[in-house]
Amino acid sequence: MSNEPQPAFKKLESSSRLKQLMANHFYELDEAARCGSNKIAWCSSVGPAELLRSLGFLVYFPENHAALLGASRQAGDYIPAANAIGYSPEICSYLTSDIGACIMGETPLSRAYPGINQVPPPDVLVYNTNQCRAVKDWFQWYSRKFRVPCLGVQSFRQVDEVTPLHVAAISTQLQQLIPPLQEISGIRFDIVRLRATIELSRQCSELWRQVLETAAHRPSPLTFFDGTIHMGPAVIARGTQAAVDYYNFLLAELRHRLEIGVAAVNHENCRIYWEGMPIWGKLRELAALFLRLKTCVVASTYCNSWIFSDIDPRDPFDSMARAYTELFITRADACKERYIKKMVEFYRIDGIVFHEAKTCPNNSNSLYGMPQRLYQQLGIPTVVIHGDLNDLRLFSEEQAVTRLEAFIEQVQG
Repeated sequence: MSNEPQPAFKKLESSSRLKQLMANHFYELDEAARCGSNKIAWCSSVGPAELLRSLGFLVYFPENHAALLGASRQAGDYIPAANAIGYSPEICSYLTSDIGACIMGETPLSRAYPGINQVPPPDVLVYNTNQCRAVKDWFQWYSRKFRVPCLGVQSFRQVDEVTPLHVAAISTQLQQLIPPLQEISGIRFDIVRLRATIELSRQCSELWRQVLETAAHRPSPLTFFDGTIHMGPAVIARGTQAAVDYYNFLLAELRHRLEIGVAAVNHENCRIYWEGMPIWGKLRELAALFLRLKTCVVASTYCNSWIFSDIDPRDPFDSMARAYTELFITRADACKERYIKKMVEFYRIDGIVFHEAKTCPNNSNSLYGMPQRLYQQLGIPTVVIHGDLNDLRLFSEEQAVTRLEAFIEQVQG
């Protein structure tokens, strides 16, 4: 990135609370692993966390750990270890960096949280293939390593309209998880506990939606880069009171910013939508670049993927099934384009950045002509940058900066 002085980031006061929430989460898991106080379930990030919590499991998310590997720029140290046992460098770098770290017996948690020496070993692994097939292969590797059961939900792909048949199929699979999970947890399933957990998940989702929608204000009080950090509780604490309390606090802070006129980007004169995965190891540099260009990345597909509008404690299984199936990544291109159009209108977007992540084709939407179609339909400029979520060998910083600077100049012009 440029060596010239960079504008100062405006840190949210909520960040200190976020750090404490994340620390509590990992220390609780570590204690349970050492003392056996709770069973531990590993869950994919849009898996049935609510069901697991209602059965007394503490829930750990390998995708969150993989993102930490990317953000700490350690992923590149571990990917070759997974490649050496047969996992292709072409597949998900979340998977390869996480498995590689396990092979090498290391974790970024040790540096962030003194006293934690390893990730908490699972009693069961539960996945949902709504994101991609990689989560199943990923979890099955750990199932073989730790010799514990691996259970899952097989989701639909390329869905345009989510129909009652889609919902019924996923709902049935969710209910079929109950008997084996009961046996592993030693706790009998209770629909009342599940409803209570889903209600907390619903509140978390609604508050997270309101947090992100503050960026519709011009100037925006937060950026996509803030969102990638503050979405943590929506991922790892969904279904808990801690997540609800955190987002109430964060939302109040952002509303106060709106009242007193604090902008995340001084002299904001360009509003961008980020489509695709974050480039975890370059978040700070990219945020600084957009600050320098007086450009605010106000919204993203990624952060909005943890808004589950349909989850409803009155109809637990069907509403979970619908919410998990309406995830952006599962949808057909026509549906995705309708969604992005709404986002462009709501957030008053001036241009769209598509991140084509080399090892994440399922969440790279620039591969089959979508940027060109959106330009034809909306007349809005788009640009594609090439990189990856975790493998920085696949990201050319110089090329990305040159392309983004030229794109912002075009949009502003």
